[in-house]
Amino acid sequence: MRSRLLTTILLILFALPFGLLGLLAVGEGWRFPEVLPPAYSLEPLRGLVAADNDLLAGLGKSLLLASVVAVLATAGGFVVARAIAGARRPGRWTALSYLPYALPPVLLAVLIQPFIIRMHLSGSVGGVLLGLLLLALPFATLLLGSFWSQRATEYEQLARTLGCTPRQALRRVLLPLAAPLLRTTLVQTFLLAWFDFGLTNVLSVGKVRTLTVQVFTYVGEANGPLAAVASLLLVLPPMLLLLVNKSALLRKP
Repeated sequence: MRSRLLTTILLILFALPFGLLGLLAVGEGWRFPEVLPPAYSLEPLRGLVAADNDLLAGLGKSLLLASVVAVLATAGGFVVARAIAGARRPGRWTALSYLPYALPPVLLAVLIQPFIIRMHLSGSVGGVLLGLLLLALPFATLLLGSFWSQRATEYEQLARTLGCTPRQALRRVLLPLAAPLLRTTLVQTFLLAWFDFGLTNVLSVGKVRTLTVQVFTYVGEANGPLAAVASLLLVLPPMLLLLVNKSALLRKP
């Protein structure tokens, strides 16, 4: 009985922010101290189907950036983590992997912006992508570093002893063993790029309007309905990823 009551309370607390965002999205003239909006309108939601809708464009850019960053960072982190594990002093390289997180993302973006400008990538999707990779790749390397233990090395050596080529050992032994951790890294790096605001806002110089940037823009403009709709779109992909990731990671072997 107590566990059911606690579960109900937690579900209500979890649903309250989404309910508030829904009311903000459809409410009109909602002012303090009114408990509920005096009128409702679906105009902010209808605007999503417009061909020139900025929110859908921001959603597409965010999905593109986060997906590409997740794939590249996970693949690169897998390779870099292996190289660090085989290095003479792996602890030194692991410590260097933490350097991008010693600074706030905004300050990191300011430091790398001159190099982005020299590569003619300022204000472009490519420049934002490169900046996000500087955050996501070390993160993926740190996550995947735990896989390259003595156990993984012994499995690889055993596969090679039995006649596997390096490519076959990677495809048939190492990747299946690392699959759960690779899925986790893929999701985590996607979320890291998806929710980033500071680095994206600086490197994009207002030209790459991702969904996160649009949320802060609408909040700054005191545009409650559009800010609420953008926030709902912002949390939708992570919620779907959470459901998929839960079924994949909690599956019993």
